[in-house]
Amino acid sequence: HPLLDLVAFTSIFPAPLGDLPAPEWLQALLKPGATAPLQSDDAVRGAVRDLLRHGGYKPTGRGKPASEYLVRASGDGTLSTINAAVDACNAVSLHSGLPISVVDLDRAQAPFRVATAIQGDRYVFNASGQEIDLEGLLCLFDAQGPCANAVKDAQRTKTDGTTRRTLTLLWGTKELVGRSASAFAWYRELLERLGATVEHPVS
Repeated sequence: HPLLDLVAFTSIFPAPLGDLPAPEWLQALLKPGATAPLQSDDAVRGAVRDLLRHGGYKPTGRGKPASEYLVRASGDGTLSTINAAVDACNAVSLHSGLPISVVDLDRAQAPFRVATAIQGDRYVFNASGQEIDLEGLLCLFDAQGPCANAVKDAQRTKTDGTTRRTLTLLWGTKELVGRSASAFAWYRELLERLGATVEHPVS
């Protein structure tokens, strides 16, 4: 992909996420006006949308990048804590402007690859059974098919209270030089502060 500047890494948490509540300092990063080393703006939003448009996908309306949803949710006070792994993801995505996917490695099946979804590719993305049409969208695929992307991740591989191991993808773009690396560096600091072990690059 000519625009994709992907960062992928794995994390191992010191306890199941159900036993690892997000500390106050992490929850504070989800609130409007939080101090962070990165800030998003219209240029970042435009570059991310360009990344997703490349394969023919239209990143608008309910199909807009997850990072844009986080900005709105934080602003209206509906961005609440989920678990330490997802909260760290949401904090970095909110402030960097880059969409991020987090997959439970024990619910997904290797081998993994990143590719543009084709006609007919779709998956359920929430507990109520709603589906997203993936055609033209960059996705992470496991042995069973697509399971994550910059818009909505698949329900079947999402983290839950038993999760100990995660695979994370930062959907960066080459239009934003160095931003993926900067976001990952901060992300790693947050995860290590939580006691997680981070492996990058993914071997």
